[in-house]
Amino acid sequence: MDAQTQTRPAAATAATAGHGFPEISADTLAAMSPEALDALPFGVIGMTPEGVVDVYNAAESRLAGLSLSRVIGQHLFTAVAPCMNNYMVAQRFEEEAELDAVVPYVLTLRMRPTPVQLRLLRRPGLDRRFLLIQR
Repeated sequence: MDAQTQTRPAAATAATAGHGFPEISADTLAAMSPEALDALPFGVIGMTPEGVVDVYNAAESRLAGLSLSRVIGQHLFTAVAPCMNNYMVAQRFEEEAELDAVVPYVLTLRMRPTPVQLRLLRRPGLDRRFLLIQR
């Protein structure tokens, strides 16, 4: 058991078992309740095919400093995170019919440069696309 797991409360560990950043699927995310999404230790942003945010979990809200009410209903790549409106992130959601990729990235908007891992998830037949952010 690593030090991070040892310091996590047992309830949080049980709630996120098998739902970690590298292994959780778009289908699993789409089926989760808002409370379950809020229990995840990494940021989760869900968006429509048009890029409008319709899922924004508690971890992302806290870490980005943006309230749920400020983000839901806004276009992710033009209103919320224009620093991701590029070929590495936004364009991949447009061009790739199926997507499960981890991208090392540096967030720069409204904060000092912050290295993160992004996970881009898009699956045919699922209308919601997901962007996961691990800081």
